[in-house]
Amino acid sequence: MKALSIAATGMLAQQLNVEVISNNIANMSTTGYKRQRAEFQDLLYQELQRAGTASSDTGTIIPAGVQIGVGVKTGSVYRITSQGNLQLTENPYDLAIKGRGFFRIQLPSGEDAYTRAGSFQINAQGQLVNSDGYIVAPGITIPQGALDVTINTSGSVQVMLAGQTAPQTVGQLELTTFFNEAGLQATGDNLFMETAASGAANTGTPGASGFGTVLQGFVETSNVNAVQEITNLITAQRAYEMNSKVITTSDDMLRTITQLR
Repeated sequence: MKALSIAATGMLAQQLNVEVISNNIANMSTTGYKRQRAEFQDLLYQELQRAGTASSDTGTIIPAGVQIGVGVKTGSVYRITSQGNLQLTENPYDLAIKGRGFFRIQLPSGEDAYTRAGSFQINAQGQLVNSDGYIVAPGITIPQGALDVTINTSGSVQVMLAGQTAPQTVGQLELTTFFNEAGLQATGDNLFMETAASGAANTGTPGASGFGTVLQGFVETSNVNAVQEITNLITAQRAYEMNSKVITTSDDMLRTITQLR
C-alpha cells in the first residue's frame, strides 16, 4: 500500500519544517539573524497510463493519463535576508547596517567571514573586533586616550583626542555584498562564508550605490516574526497530524484485508 510510504515522507517533511521553525524561534533575540523557510518538492510519479498515448486505432488519445505521486521531499531551506529592526543601544561600537551589505571579519585561519551582527568591541590593542575577538576588516584601531569615537553613515571612523579641536580620521569601514545572499553558508556565531552559489564578494564604501549605510549606536535585531512563526508551527503540526492519520487509516485498511476469510 503506497499510502504508508507516501504519508511517511509527509511526516518527515513536516518534522524538518518544525525544526526550521524552532530554530527561527530560538534565534528571535539573536542580533542580525535571518529567518529560514523550508521549501518542499513532490517526488517522482509512477505513470500507470501515459497522457497522449493512443487509445484506439482511429487516432483517439488519452487526455490525462494516470500518474500516482510517491510523496514529498525537501527542496531547500531558504534564508530570507530582509531587513531586521534597528534597536538603539547607545554603545559607540555597536553598528547596524541599514540596507544591503555585510561586515567583513578576518578569521584566525586567514579566511574572510561575513556578518550582519554589529555588536563590536575593542581589544587590548584598540582594534575593533567582534564578540569572539576577530578583527573587523579592513582593521580599525582606536588610539589610546580617545575622548570620543564617531562613525558616520559612510563608515568613516573619527576620534577626538585630548588637546585637539578637530576630530581625527583613523579608518574607513567597508561593506561587502553578494549577488545571491541566500547562497552564503552559515557557520554559526553569526558568521557566513562565501560559496559558489553566493557569487564573489563585492566590497565597497557604505552609502555607495548598491551598499547600505552604517548606523552607530544601533544593532539590527532578528527578522523573525513571532506571530508568523507560531502560525507556521501550528500549520506544520496539523499537517504532521494529517499524515499520521493517513498511516493510521492505511493500517486499518491492511488490517481489514488480513482479517478476510
